[in-house]
Amino acid sequence: MPERKDDAMTTNTEDQRKWGLQTRLVRGATDRSEFDETSEAIYLTSGYVYDSAEEAEQAFKQTIDRFVYSRFGNPTVRMFEKRLILIEGAEECRAMATGMAAVYAALAAHLSAGDRLVASRAIFGSCQYICADLLPRFGIKTEFVDGSDMNQWKAALATPAQAVFLESPSNPGLEMIDIKAVCELAHKAGALVVVDNVFATPLLQKPLQMGADVVVYSATKHIDGQGRCLGGAVLGSKQFITEKVTPFMRHTGPSLSPFNAWVLLKGLETLDLRVQRHCENALTIAKALEKQKGITRLLYPWLASHPQHTLAKAQMSAGGSVISFEVQGGKERAFRILNALKIIDISNNLGDAKSLICHPATTTHQRLTPEQRAHVGITEGFIRLSVGLEDVNDLIADLSQAFAA
Repeated sequence: MPERKDDAMTTNTEDQRKWGLQTRLVRGATDRSEFDETSEAIYLTSGYVYDSAEEAEQAFKQTIDRFVYSRFGNPTVRMFEKRLILIEGAEECRAMATGMAAVYAALAAHLSAGDRLVASRAIFGSCQYICADLLPRFGIKTEFVDGSDMNQWKAALATPAQAVFLESPSNPGLEMIDIKAVCELAHKAGALVVVDNVFATPLLQKPLQMGADVVVYSATKHIDGQGRCLGGAVLGSKQFITEKVTPFMRHTGPSLSPFNAWVLLKGLETLDLRVQRHCENALTIAKALEKQKGITRLLYPWLASHPQHTLAKAQMSAGGSVISFEVQGGKERAFRILNALKIIDISNNLGDAKSLICHPATTTHQRLTPEQRAHVGITEGFIRLSVGLEDVNDLIADLSQAFAA
């Protein structure tokens, strides 16, 4: 992808890799124009002009390195991609219009008719649709396994496969998967490992360091984290991104807008501060909910009661922003609690500065059959809480009065 050759901020990539995390989040890959602006510039343009017809020909032959069309690449979008590369420790990145565009691009760009995909069963509803419904239409076979059951992974990967897809922690059940162990099995089976790392964020977990080949994000969540815009990203090796994802993206068009890329760049500047507070608040609330009557199941990776607590502590540096719990009384009681909340909003988004809560069985995972939902622990009384940045005592008080309602 094109770069400004006269800008030291973009050429000294190796120096930037040595920076501390906060410096990379704030200053990584900054590409100032000739006006020397403080904030990154928004290059809100669809196309680019050429000095000559010969230059245009060379650009399309790719014998010169420059931007030709914003569906292919854009200076603001490129800054966002390069900053994510520095944060994730990947070789290359392509930004997408949404997180789901990123998931689909990572899988569809790699898989072909006759290929086999092994996926964890506990994944986001739209990811489940891609794996179970969409990809099979093109002759790709998907086999689902219970992600926390290594015996099922071993059985599924005892025969050749072309790709593995998983979430850890999963949405919404916060199931933890041993990423390193799965990657070892997958690579022996010849599979590319794609990890949706959105719940852990680029700061709390590094799947590439555990053996994963590709990491995908919904940048809509914590990276923006303020309910403003949509975005996604695919990160991996330079070969995978340039040879597979880039052609797929150029010709199918899931491009990230320059304005959204600029908003996401601003989000990265405060990501570390926000994620720290998210995790602190979530752990405090999870401990408070341990004492709350009427909860039959409480899930948070940093609680000792979590089924994969030891694995969570080994793979993640903090517990994340999401708590899930099941209440007595099923859907009726769950709805009463949600409707009684005064501060926490009912919304299917997560990773936001505002605390958000939802009922997965009737929203994010409503398209699954009751049997499929039950298999991954999404009961009628199951609730997902995305903890925000408000005063934690106010959030605990809000939950307490809602349970009492």
